Amino acid sequence: MTAVGIDVGKAALDVAIDGVAGVVRFANTAAGIGKLIGRLRGVAEARVVVEATGGYEEPLLDACCDAGIWVARINPRQARDFARATGELAKTDEIDARLLCLLSGLFAGRLRRYDAPSRWQRDLRGWLRRRGQVVTTLQAQKQQAAMAPAAISKLMARTVAALRHELAAIDREMKALLDEHLTPALRSSKGMGPIFQATSLALLPELGTLTRQKIAKLVGVAPMNRDSGQTRGKRRIRGGRAPVRVALYMATLSAVRWDPVMKAHYQQLRERGKLAKVALVACMRKLLAIVNARRRDELMAGAPVAT
Repeated sequence: MTAVGIDVGKAALDVAIDGVAGVVRFANTAAGIGKLIGRLRGVAEARVVVEATGGYEEPLLDACCDAGIWVARINPRQARDFARATGELAKTDEIDARLLCLLSGLFAGRLRRYDAPSRWQRDLRGWLRRRGQVVTTLQAQKQQAAMAPAAISKLMARTVAALRHELAAIDREMKALLDEHLTPALRSSKGMGPIFQATSLALLPELGTLTRQKIAKLVGVAPMNRDSGQTRGKRRIRGGRAPVRVALYMATLSAVRWDPVMKAHYQQLRERGKLAKVALVACMRKLLAIVNARRRDELMAGAPVAT
């Protein structure tokens, strides 16, 4: 096994290979990634580690998967914490690449290999991302128009109309993908609207393949211990995939009102003295566990897997 660390930037990829002096830089373009893949093919049993970089790492990840090269993506916070643990406080692209290489050598056996999403999942992920951008911009435009002079407000109304038109077009494209790929597991409870369904399909491909404890931790709704000696700290949720957690939160808000099982569970927790937000997070965890179990049953029964 040969450890490889790649620091990803908008314009460049800095590559550190265990046992090789220096750090090599490739352009973060299709041509540059092609040259990098050619270099990695000559590395015996490469174990590549990159950190999430706002989407700039995705073409590299997909290229590695297409070439059959083992690659893992880690949270930037984990990479930074590892750097501090080694005593390295400075930060440059070269240092980051070397630290990722060191991390790969030490922890490759504990990291989960990245599985490239299918073409339709990539498309759905892109539509979701664009929808979030449009919704944010639309909300800002509405708020600003309410305080603008009449002449400016009239101009802004055109922008709002254009954004609404684009939002409707995005929703149509997402609906077409959902109609084709949605399974009954994601329709099995009230509150599971199209945004939750799309987010689960695009950003949580592990659904149905992990235990309820692991899927809760992955999404960020698992209570984390904070104990030391005789001290028992308050359990809190932390980490996880924020976009999935937001979609799950909105689905749970609806479910505790309209789904009999979730409503009864929420009321039971409140009667036991749990705070409203604590009870709601517990319901988020339960709803996720239900969907995960139903998707697991679909996979065991031979339901189609995303391809």
